[in-house]
Amino acid sequence: MTAQAQVPDTTAYSTSQRMRERTAWYIPGPLFLLAALLLLIVAIILFWQGSTHAGAAKAVFIVIGVILVVAVSIVFRGITVVAPGRAHVVQLFGKYKGTIREPGMQWVNPFSNRIPVSTRIRNLETAQTKVNDADGNPIEIAAVVVWQVRDTAQATYSVDEYVKFVAIQAETAVRHIASSYPYDARGVEGVMSLRDNADEITAQLSAELANRVQAAGVEVIETRLTRLSYAAEIAGAMLRQQQASAVVGARAKIVEGAVGMVKMALERLDEENVVELDEERKAAMVSNLLVVLCSEQATQQVVNTGSLYS
Repeated sequence: MTAQAQVPDTTAYSTSQRMRERTAWYIPGPLFLLAALLLLIVAIILFWQGSTHAGAAKAVFIVIGVILVVAVSIVFRGITVVAPGRAHVVQLFGKYKGTIREPGMQWVNPFSNRIPVSTRIRNLETAQTKVNDADGNPIEIAAVVVWQVRDTAQATYSVDEYVKFVAIQAETAVRHIASSYPYDARGVEGVMSLRDNADEITAQLSAELANRVQAAGVEVIETRLTRLSYAAEIAGAMLRQQQASAVVGARAKIVEGAVGMVKMALERLDEENVVELDEERKAAMVSNLLVVLCSEQATQQVVNTGSLYS
């Protein structure tokens, strides 16, 4: 029967997280930047006028200038620069107000907090891990995961430090997959192994990891095994076992071919009436041919100068 890894079900957890990404309210920022620069120029003029006047006029100029400076600082605080491949999660007084994905200079509520989140495609290479396979043999395995943030709200609010969350879940998934299958099927039909079924194993790994990290709003694009080998303490013994299996397989092929050639030789001799052999001589001929065909070293020819029976 084919081994099948059980993929942990996190559907109930993911559906319980009601936070979903939505677009935040924002206005193109260049207009507000221009307005802030104009207000700053007016404030400077008012301060200059206040320095040239005295009495109540001076106080009025200075007060209006201070108000304009405060307004300029508020306008500048609302300007947010969104780079390509990045998004900003807008949070106002602890409440999620939406996400800005539009690249460029945008203006949002100046009293809100903007949390940057990278939406670029990332590579994560798991550490080389030692784990027992389904047969109990210690193996060393590592994988690379290509992933990307799809839901910035979930990545920010559903988990704590989503990058670390993805790294831990990736290592957990690799360990689970490695312990669910044997390293080598050893010729057993219908059994998946880590070495012989790399495509199926990586598909299983991708499905399990995607299920594990969906609560964080992360999409798994691809996974690949970068290292797969027996652990050092059993590598020598397993290598000898593989070599022995290869020798047995090669010997079986050689014997199969040699038997076919001997059979063909006897049939041709019988069909063309080259020589008549009794059963004892046929057995001797078969023995000699098998020795010649199955021997690893070159055989030495012995010429019989007597009769067929001496």
